[in-house]
Amino acid sequence: MRPVLEVADIFHAHGEAFRRAQAGHLSLGQLKVMSAIQACRTAQLGGHVERCEDCDHQRIAYNSCRNRHCPKCQGAAAQRWLEARQAELLPLAYYHVVFTLPAQIGDIAFQNKAVVYGALFKAASETLLTIAADPKHLGARIGLTAVLHTWGSALTHHPHVHCIVPGGGLALDGQSWVSCRPRFFLPVRVLSRLFRRLFLEKLAAAHAEGQLSFFGELASLADRAAFAARLAPLRRIEWVVYAKRPFAGPEAVLAYLARYTHRVAISSSRLVALDDRGVTFRWKDYRQDGQARRKLMTLAPSEFIRRFLIHVLPTGFHRIRHYGLFANPARAANLAKARALLHAPPPSAVAANAEPKPEPHAKPSITCPCCGGRMVLMEVFERWSGPDSPPPGPGYRPVFRIDSS
Repeated sequence: MRPVLEVADIFHAHGEAFRRAQAGHLSLGQLKVMSAIQACRTAQLGGHVERCEDCDHQRIAYNSCRNRHCPKCQGAAAQRWLEARQAELLPLAYYHVVFTLPAQIGDIAFQNKAVVYGALFKAASETLLTIAADPKHLGARIGLTAVLHTWGSALTHHPHVHCIVPGGGLALDGQSWVSCRPRFFLPVRVLSRLFRRLFLEKLAAAHAEGQLSFFGELASLADRAAFAARLAPLRRIEWVVYAKRPFAGPEAVLAYLARYTHRVAISSSRLVALDDRGVTFRWKDYRQDGQARRKLMTLAPSEFIRRFLIHVLPTGFHRIRHYGLFANPARAANLAKARALLHAPPPSAVAANAEPKPEPHAKPSITCPCCGGRMVLMEVFERWSGPDSPPPGPGYRPVFRIDSS
């Protein structure tokens, strides 16, 4: 069922005025995201007509934009990604570690997204791999999946990386599996200190190599001395590295990943109203005692759109990455070795036991909402057009189905 209010509705109502007011200040990527979200599942992208073989119920399905920032297009993308990951889960406890950049880095990150977000990924992954390999802690080669989020609950700029890590790894000689202590993975303070050092080293190196650009109020940071002075206080504060309790099992890991891997800055389910006061949405306030308090926030439409667009990632930037044992070149071999050492069944056996295969002549998943019959494709229509088929009878009202492709 379509939500009462969607991000697309806000863009339709106020997007054109926002574009005019921000002419020359929006990137091509941000403009493309706005256009894609507005066009998603409308006649602008074309679609197809389906009809039930049994009761002749007919409905129109408009195509999805498939933009990774579109709230409507992430469900199917997440499901496809999860199905690929399910066979890779190991039968042991998984841990969740979050690495967060200090607020003082926020402006630099916003003007240099690809470089700073890349440094965040590298510093976080190197921190976990280095500390885990230290014999004083775990003494093993681990694998991890990292997911970048750039937002806080109020749509503010808050770059952080969620890392999902199995509770153990291959011994340094590769001959055995080393498990971490029950309910404890790695010391958070040690992780925090190394993460701080590695990230600041990478940021300073990027500046020295001319990879950073500064505009407006930050223009003075192009000077090496000014930049070093800006970073100096950050070496003396504690950086937030948060380790959550281990997941209840592999199934809980999948449930978590389903919520986080393809999440966008705000989902339509959090939107409450669009009226004369502005855009009202639900958010969580963690400022009091660190406990989440559910509140409502109302922003002017232009400010809501601005906050949404600051989370548009650079073109081609990967926000889900795998490291260590899970790095793509040797992932299959490493997982096979880990399964052998853990005496775990191969992925094919796990999949076979988890869910039976459908019968060869089973009905497809798309069924008629009226009678449960099979919906068949009747017509495909191109962009900016509609179906040619006439309605089946007087008073017919077409049903617009969401295409989750």
